[in-house]
Order: sequence, then C-alpha cells, then structure tokens
Amino acid sequence: MHFFASVHSYFLIKTNMSFKTNTLSKFNINLTGNGSQPILFVHGYGCDQNMWRKLLPYFKDNYKIVLMDLMGAGNSDIEHYNFDKYDSLQGYADDIVEICQSLELSNVILVGHSVSAMIGLLATNSAPEIFSSLIMVTPSPCYINKENYQGGFSTEDIDNLINAVESNYLGWSSEIAPAIMGTPDQPELAEELKESFCRNNPTIAKHFAKVTFTSDNRANLLKSQTNTLVIQVTNDFLAAQKVGEYIHHQLPKSKLEILQTHGHCPHMSNPKITTDAIANFLILNE
Repeated sequence: MHFFASVHSYFLIKTNMSFKTNTLSKFNINLTGNGSQPILFVHGYGCDQNMWRKLLPYFKDNYKIVLMDLMGAGNSDIEHYNFDKYDSLQGYADDIVEICQSLELSNVILVGHSVSAMIGLLATNSAPEIFSSLIMVTPSPCYINKENYQGGFSTEDIDNLINAVESNYLGWSSEIAPAIMGTPDQPELAEELKESFCRNNPTIAKHFAKVTFTSDNRANLLKSQTNTLVIQVTNDFLAAQKVGEYIHHQLPKSKLEILQTHGHCPHMSNPKITTDAIANFLILNE
C-alpha cells in the first residue's frame, strides 16, 4: 500500500507540474516582486503585459507580481485560441481562474485595464474565494447607449467601428491609437499603442474587437461581492466619467477614484497618480 501511495503521489506531482508549466507557457506568465501577496495585472484590448511596466517599480517590494498576456495577444500561445471559447468575455475570465489555480494563488489582487476590468469582474464573480480585491482601470460594462444607460456610443457608432476593424485593421489601428491614448503631449505613447495593435494576429484582433465592443456586463456588476476600486479619468474617449459613476453605483462594494488626467491608459501616461490611487485603496482594505 505504501508503494502504490508513493507512485500515486509521484504522478500527481508530475501532473500538477505539467499543468503549471503548460499554463505558464500558454499565457506567457512572468513572475517578479519580493512580496507574498499576489497582484495580477491584466492588459486591455490590443495590448500586452509590457503596458504595465511603469507601475511595477511601485509594487515590486511589497507584492508578488504576476504578469500575463491574454490568449491571442502578446506572446501567448495562439495555438490555444478557440473562437467558440473566446466568443464571450467569460472565456478570458475562465483563463484568469485557471492561472490562479495552476499557480496556487490566493488572496489575489486583480488589476484589469479596459475590457480586462470586465474580464476581472467575471473572474471574481466566478471564483470569489480566490480574490481579495479588484482594481478596474478605465472600465466600461457596455459601450453602447441602451435605455437609460449612456455607454458613450450609438449602435451605429459601434457597427462602424467594427466594420473599420474588419475591413482595414492596420489603418484603423493607426487612426484610433492617438484618440485612445489621448496624450498629444506624449506622441510616443500613441505610437507604442499603434505598434502593439499591429503586432497582434489580425484575425484574432478583429474577433476580440467585436466581443469587446458589443458585450454588455451591466447585470454582472450587481453580482459582485469583491472589494473594487473603479479608476476613471476626467477625459476618456472610450469610457466617460459618467460610465465610472454608473459602475460605482451598481457595484455593491466599490470606491470610485476620478483621476485628473486624460486618455484611456493612465497607467502609461500618468503612472504616478494611477499608482497612488491603487496603493491608497489597498491600504484601506488591508
């Protein structure tokens, strides 16, 4: 009996190691930082984990930093991209849960930018026991104006955006990047965003764009039981301040922080005030 128990334990360990190695490779996971509590950063549409680099120095001493690329983005293994699975944001949320389980993470702080704020919402709703808090950076639960909700765009606007992506993805990337970044005084950031868009697989990027801009996660806000920080800025092309106010009022446990800056990517254009907002929230929720 002792022999068979040992063999069973050996194969169980080997299986777990294989699962972990596969997950690390699949999502291009990188681990850094000197702390014990995990903080998992998840990038937005068209980006990759490198977009968080300006925030990392502020967290590396006190947290275990987990960086990843969404499936189909960055250096993720696109052999695992499944169009059926990723036809909704829940597919990406399931990946977040898989990563945390594979790495045996608990008490996780999840930081999601843009669409990944909603992916983070779905992940924390699916496995609330894994996460201690959720940080939403410039989120939007729905980009389309509906009933009494103002998401910022008409159905026609979004249809035109998706058509532009599908007909000329590279041209769309060049035109939209400066508007999204919203920092004419830092043109290098718009150029970086454009180049990031252009590095993505066009077929996957077009699919993800449609999923991102047509999703509606308003009902999922009410289901959240995770302490959440909603970070919005005063001037954002994609997610207006009133969208952040809506999210805050719908989330049962949330704090709204309006940053006095411009653009959809404050973690790139103004990392100091973005970091201060996150750090202050985490201190209050220790």
